[in-house]
Amino acid sequence: MTVWCLLGRKAGDNTQVLALAEELGWGFQEKRIQARSWELLVHLGAGITLAGIDLKASTPLQPPWPDLVITAGRRNEPVARWIQRQSGDTTRLVHIGRPWAPLQAWDLIVTTGQYFLPTSDNIVHNALPLHRHVDSNLVAAAQSLRQQLKSLPRPWIAVLVGGDSGKFVFTPGKGARMGELVNRLAVEVGGSLLVSDSPRTPAVAMDVLQAQLTEPNLCHRCASGADNPYAGMLALADAFVVTGESMSMLSEASGRAKPLFVYDLSDTDSPWWMLPHSFGVKPLSHRVAMLLGPRRMRRDISKIQDGLVRSGQAKWLTADAIAQLGNELPSTEGISPGADPATASAADLQRATAAVQRLFS
Repeated sequence: MTVWCLLGRKAGDNTQVLALAEELGWGFQEKRIQARSWELLVHLGAGITLAGIDLKASTPLQPPWPDLVITAGRRNEPVARWIQRQSGDTTRLVHIGRPWAPLQAWDLIVTTGQYFLPTSDNIVHNALPLHRHVDSNLVAAAQSLRQQLKSLPRPWIAVLVGGDSGKFVFTPGKGARMGELVNRLAVEVGGSLLVSDSPRTPAVAMDVLQAQLTEPNLCHRCASGADNPYAGMLALADAFVVTGESMSMLSEASGRAKPLFVYDLSDTDSPWWMLPHSFGVKPLSHRVAMLLGPRRMRRDISKIQDGLVRSGQAKWLTADAIAQLGNELPSTEGISPGADPATASAADLQRATAAVQRLFS
């Protein structure tokens, strides 16, 4: 069985593709695809073509053609379909997320509720994005990070900060409020904060968040260029706080089976049209697409965070939730290289894997 994983520029997409390929256990080849700046035009035209990628900067795509291609994200869709055509339509295609191409073009689609896809024989509906069930990198990352944390009191609370996405805008005011709440959480349990932002995090919002931290902390800023301790934080943290717009971070944190708090980036105090930040290109285009676009092209990531809270896998990060917590965050020694198999994210990975296996049974 030959498996090709098409990898692009988005780490979250790549994580899901590799998670599924590793769980299958058939071995796989990574194909790095570099899209051109104007690749969007490909999706408005022929579709099944390599015209939208930089062939010199991408991994060569040559026969023998694979039995299976796993891909995620819009940019690699034409590439996957081109490979299938070269194989004489013998290659099976698995897409993770929400494809732009017709749904029937894919042998299997693994999706989540945020994308509004219908019920179909070739669609698997999961609660959360996929992530690696067993990741040996966590062990090495944790051992490296532990040396930096020796002076920080436990429990260690990982604070994973995303940024602007769709209708969610991470304003300085939201950064200040999040910083205040996570600092209060550290005070309540007598612990420390392990903070990491992401490339999407607005610098000014992160500045004001960091300014609120008076308790012991380790704060990583992606813009610094230093090695990101994110994997070590996943392995070592006793609890997690994650911004609700980041599907990948929510999935990975929930898979650790530790207390999880979600910080809501939505605007609840005023109608969106009264907030200046709602008229940025991204939030405004998202609202227009949700209003006018076809249902299957819409996206509502609040469905993911709401589902985590409703199922009891997470709590909203609020002052009341912190007050009710007391000091109930135990320090958990030891390093586990894998997610807890009892979590919903582990069940999602198993469900997707079984669906791919059925394609070849």
